[in-house]
Amino acid sequence: MRKLPPLRSLQAFEAVARHRSFKDAADELNVTPTALSHQIRTLEEACGRQLLARRPRPIRLTDAGQLLYPALRKGFDSFADALSTVAEMGSTIALRITSPNAFASRWLVPRLSLWHASHRDIALQIIGTDAVLDLEAGEADVAIRYAHLPPRGLVCKEIARDAFYPVASPGLLGTEKPCPIAPMDLLRFPLIHYEWTNGDPEAPSWARWFSASGVPVSAFTSLRNKRDLSFREELHAIDAVLAGQGIALCSDIVLERALLSGALVKVHPLALPGYGFYVAHLAEHARSSAVRTFAQWVVSARCT
Repeated sequence: MRKLPPLRSLQAFEAVARHRSFKDAADELNVTPTALSHQIRTLEEACGRQLLARRPRPIRLTDAGQLLYPALRKGFDSFADALSTVAEMGSTIALRITSPNAFASRWLVPRLSLWHASHRDIALQIIGTDAVLDLEAGEADVAIRYAHLPPRGLVCKEIARDAFYPVASPGLLGTEKPCPIAPMDLLRFPLIHYEWTNGDPEAPSWARWFSASGVPVSAFTSLRNKRDLSFREELHAIDAVLAGQGIALCSDIVLERALLSGALVKVHPLALPGYGFYVAHLAEHARSSAVRTFAQWVVSARCT
């Protein structure tokens, strides 16, 4: 470990040596000349050498002072340059936003033009992943979390809470298939399935949906179409639905724009409850202002 005298004493000596005046140095550092003199005495005791010849006036540097002053001046200049660079970087380093893949792709990314229109000074990096990144470890600055309850230990705001409806492309249904379609008739179409990475046994599934609709599990199992599709990734299932390859149970929040535009339609009004989308961040963050700005924006963006 470096053994250094108090920083204030180094700063006091550098200012006096630069100005050759206790009064001017004291004004710069916003202290009294007497306090400045005490700080330099502390530095001289630490060095074991006199650094300033105070008499006769004007103040001059001793041989030891002349050796120390250039190193201190260079050091303080380097500090100032580094701090200035860090301050400038603060507005150019992207704020890292981690989000579930499907939410990032279908909900967040389409709204980013609205963010950039009003917050040109804050760049964003979107990290689409279904893994839970550790904000404490600095893996991201802000997280969109998908959960039953707000994540503990973080500042959270709910963006929206979703429900899962059976949805399809109008092209798949054909004009002769008006909505809603009876649950048993849905079994005539390919059904699209995808995995839930959180392993929740109560996660929305076709088995749960048909049970809630009154269709016996035995009927659902025996009438299953061999054209059914299964995916590991939710986004791939959504792509298949949009391509007219089958009917899937999907989040009405994730597919909000596709449903509003008519690219997809709800084929039955029965829905299974989903989860909440929360924007979450640490209570204290090096870029707290930017973090709070994004958190407030993403909640308000729900209405756009």
